[in-house]
Amino acid sequence: MQQALDDVVVLDLTQHVAGPYATKLFADYGADVIKVEAPRGDITRRLGPFMGDDEHPEKSGLFFVLNTNKRSVVLDLKTPEGKDALAALARRADIAFQSFAPGTVDRLGIGWDWFQQVNPKLTLVSVSNFGQTGPYRDYRLSELVLYGFAGEMYSMGETDREPVKMFGTAALFESGSAVASGAMGALWAAKRHGIAQHVDIALHETQAGGVDRRHAAAIAYQFSGRKTQRVASAAAGMPQGIYPCADGFVDFNNAGLRYDRIIDMVGNAEWALDPRYQEPTARLMPDLVEEWNSHFMVWCLERTKKEIWAEARRAKVLCGPLFTMEDLFHDGHFTNRDFWTDAEHPVMGKIQFPGRPVIMEKGGWELRRPAPLLGQHTEEVLQEAGLPAETIGKMKPTEGVR
Repeated sequence: MQQALDDVVVLDLTQHVAGPYATKLFADYGADVIKVEAPRGDITRRLGPFMGDDEHPEKSGLFFVLNTNKRSVVLDLKTPEGKDALAALARRADIAFQSFAPGTVDRLGIGWDWFQQVNPKLTLVSVSNFGQTGPYRDYRLSELVLYGFAGEMYSMGETDREPVKMFGTAALFESGSAVASGAMGALWAAKRHGIAQHVDIALHETQAGGVDRRHAAAIAYQFSGRKTQRVASAAAGMPQGIYPCADGFVDFNNAGLRYDRIIDMVGNAEWALDPRYQEPTARLMPDLVEEWNSHFMVWCLERTKKEIWAEARRAKVLCGPLFTMEDLFHDGHFTNRDFWTDAEHPVMGKIQFPGRPVIMEKGGWELRRPAPLLGQHTEEVLQEAGLPAETIGKMKPTEGVR
């Protein structure tokens, strides 16, 4: 199948989550992504979850899902041989990504000016925590700091508890999508105008400019000093928030703004018809909300999340079940759209994992190869780049190193 990006060659010097997710999107839509790894490999090879809880560098689920369709080359960029090999790869690339700490590429001698000398048509995307310049450029960043510094963490959590972030590495994945978008714009411009681009992407800016309620909260604080408050799971009521049910939890979002639909959803239950609950100010009265919730929770606990979800959809109430990973894996929507895909990995064997994020009419997602072993394609890729066999022999990774 011809894919949208199958004429693009990408040089990937990123690691961890955001950068590799951006380059994964390029790879999954056809680009030839050469993943350049240090002798120890991408740090995510040492991060779980691991298949069978075996902390093996080739069994990281996180690394696998971030690096499908890529080829791995091991280079020591601190050596002249490694730098020469990188130059050979850069000459045939359209775009390069790097996520070194600010100043590192200059110390290694492989910064923007170097890439321009090697290949004037190559676009470079530099991904960092707080940008390549500025007072925060050397600050460290974790998922927690990222979401707290630039996301909408202040309003997440229980009223009388500390704020919380989104689960796992959700913010970094979002940032990776933003990196890919910026990179595609730069690549398009470079191909159209023949002028290489250098894109400086700060992860904190991808969250500060994101859509997770950030704009409304920031503008409200700027003009009125008002801070968005954390609201307990069901404290807003009628209904609003997360409620327990027979087999888990369901989430209602501002559903009480159309109370006529709530009455319909609960089957015109007598308690729901109480005129006190239908007053516009009812949701602002904590005692009344608590009373209403006591009825509604009974209604929820008598039904499964799918039953509640079905009634909510019928009545046009904004509601969603909180699926477990097992629920998602067996959900009819994902299975009917062939979201899950199979891969045969040389170490992990046959595995199933999330596949295409969207369906395109043509040129879409395709799994051509699983995530690579460390240095799996070093010899192959360097031969394509025209390096002599003697040089390649010195760069082949040591077998069996863990």
